[in-house]
Amino acid sequence: MSFLQFEQKRFLIFGVANKKSVAWHIAKFLREENAETAFVVRDEKTREQVMKLFPDSEIFICDVENDEQIAQLRADVEQRFDRFDGLVHSIAFADYGDGLRPFHETNKKAFLQAMDISCFSLIAISRAFADLLDRNASVVTISISTTTMASENYGYMAPIKAALDSAIVFLAKSFSNFSNVRFNAVAPSLLKTSASAGIPGYLDSYLFAEQVIPRKSALTTEEAAAAAVFLLSPRSSGINAQKIIVDAGMSINYFDKTIIQKTVNGK
Repeated sequence: MSFLQFEQKRFLIFGVANKKSVAWHIAKFLREENAETAFVVRDEKTREQVMKLFPDSEIFICDVENDEQIAQLRADVEQRFDRFDGLVHSIAFADYGDGLRPFHETNKKAFLQAMDISCFSLIAISRAFADLLDRNASVVTISISTTTMASENYGYMAPIKAALDSAIVFLAKSFSNFSNVRFNAVAPSLLKTSASAGIPGYLDSYLFAEQVIPRKSALTTEEAAAAAVFLLSPRSSGINAQKIIVDAGMSINYFDKTIIQKTVNGK
């Protein structure tokens, strides 16, 4: 048996879009450890793309904004599987179609849609799959390394991720009434993914993060995924209702002397 103990384990993964996805890397690591994977994607187009990546896996479709589709997903999955040892929630969406706005000008409709997809969906699918999760299952979502730093280009998604961080605490407590299911979040610093490419000004922030990180190289998606895989494993059984920051030390180095000199001297 391997250290992570994934033999004969099965996981349901939400959010794979392509090989840049955190969820794709999580699935890749799980499969390398001989775990079984099934996937949930938003639409048929994405399903066709993911089928090319995992042709031997079941791939279901669900738009998590739609309660009826979540119920149908639950019914469809139950016909094929009777149990899951873990669930990955790697879903986030924000509409930046109107461009970058000051936070106080946040559009209500866009905010509520992002909250529904990026946060409430974890609550909805956890409820839907509660009795298909093994008593000792692990649920992992993807947050961000900090929700208290006012990164202007990330805007209203930071408060939504803060709500996600809180949701795992309440889900862990709620599920403890009938199981040992654990809920945790991996909170990476800036990553180079397809989703991040749509955030205005993200590239500049990403390049800045590379300078702030002590090793002077950005966090990789594989590093974030590896932390998630550990949280999915029985070896992390003592970790529950936690946000695990994976930022390669970025948060300790904002006063790096090189960055200070460039800022003060304009060089």
